[in-house]
Amino acid sequence: MRILYIDIDSQRPDHLGCYGYHRNTSPAIDQIASEGIVFDNCYTPDAPCLPSRTAFYSGRFGIQTGVVGHGGTAAQPKIEGPTRGFRDHFDWKGLGGRLQRCGYHTAMISPFGQRHAAWHFYAGFNEIHNTGQGGMESAEVVQPVVDQWMNENAKKDQWYLHINYWDPHTPYRTPTDYENIFANEPLPAWLSDDVIQANKQKVGPHCAHEVNMYTGTGNPKFPKQPGKATTPEEVRQVIDGYDLGVRYVDDQVAKIVSDLKAAGVYDDTMIIISADHGENLGELGLYGEHGTADDITCRIPLIIKYPGGAQGIHNTKFHYNLDLAPTLMDLIDGKKQDLWDGVSYAEAITKGEDIGREEVTISQCCHVAQRSVRWDRWLYMRTYHCGFHLFPQEMLFDLKTDPHEQNNLASQKPELCYQGQWRLSRWHDAQMQKMALTSNDVVDPLWTVIKEGGPFHASLTCGRPGRLGFDHYMEYLEVTDRKDGAEALRNKYATELNKFKS
Repeated sequence: MRILYIDIDSQRPDHLGCYGYHRNTSPAIDQIASEGIVFDNCYTPDAPCLPSRTAFYSGRFGIQTGVVGHGGTAAQPKIEGPTRGFRDHFDWKGLGGRLQRCGYHTAMISPFGQRHAAWHFYAGFNEIHNTGQGGMESAEVVQPVVDQWMNENAKKDQWYLHINYWDPHTPYRTPTDYENIFANEPLPAWLSDDVIQANKQKVGPHCAHEVNMYTGTGNPKFPKQPGKATTPEEVRQVIDGYDLGVRYVDDQVAKIVSDLKAAGVYDDTMIIISADHGENLGELGLYGEHGTADDITCRIPLIIKYPGGAQGIHNTKFHYNLDLAPTLMDLIDGKKQDLWDGVSYAEAITKGEDIGREEVTISQCCHVAQRSVRWDRWLYMRTYHCGFHLFPQEMLFDLKTDPHEQNNLASQKPELCYQGQWRLSRWHDAQMQKMALTSNDVVDPLWTVIKEGGPFHASLTCGRPGRLGFDHYMEYLEVTDRKDGAEALRNKYATELNKFKS
């Protein structure tokens, strides 16, 4: 069997037609979805990019691998110590290595390992094509490499190919002559004038006044990427820029389908379409970022077309991206690994059974330090470092009635907060017990992030903006009519500010 994994960076499920989006962003992906299964509730356990893809290929939670951040100690895998053999866990017990040992030729078209110095990302791959721009390449750079690979290899058997597209990720970079087919279409209905106005008062990187992290300055190299989202017109530019990136990738998916059909192997190829994480597009006040441990950042698309498998259905249960590793082993008679945290859902693919987990725990330690749990209709979020957003310690959302997380119910439903905290504690206890038996240490990397000064993208010490940058940002808040926010942040981080004086 041939296995094609299409990895669309920052792809939200709800901006694809097969997940109900009102704009025509994904006709090619939607057609594949109609021939397979759409998984409604798949999540990355660790967001964003580096933690997510590490979890995916290792088959393990970030709390186990140690990779939960974008910088500092928590961006490096834990040292295996005296039990490390000639090859490490990422090779011998990672998904890529297991596919190799099942007779698959593993190939990857992605610059990601170099982008994040994540050399473990390449473990188990026979063939690596680094497209060379560190994630800044648009599809017109990636697609010629894909076309050549398909021309040379599509007809062969027993291959696994990972293709990485970047266009929905900021900065929005579709070619200048790529027509904006969404220019006259409505924005998502939830982005009302009231929401846009309320978001203008929020503080923190990637908020309405600082879409580019800590400033509102745009970049003339990327005219489709606004520096601010303080007016309906600017918010439209954000949404249109994102959706055009989705549609541009979909054009490439259509080309891949054409290549597979021309080679006569489309029907015999397993196609998986997914992402590393989603994208905040106004939720919790953030625009153009994957910065929280919530449904918006951590829920990802998962679409699987399997030869001879179920077609045209939705799976409603909860899944992690790392559940794919044991699932593939079940489908190809491979060996599952004792270190893996994943659970196979092979019968969902082969028989269409609505199987999966009853809850998932999700984490973010790059932009904030948060852990959350998703069950039934509820999302409970617990914040350990707010990333300069002034998030409260607890948030609770009813995603059935409030999918865009506008109404924090924590104060109204304390009994559900107690339940959410119990679920988090139960998960954490299980992870620490496993770590004590299988790891070289018993360190929860979330607390390493806190110890080293907070998440890399909101740090006074080794990350950004740094101590001096924080002062500049407070001045920016004041000149953008958010003096109260600046004062609240100075008070909240007074101890750290005194410790790391500029």
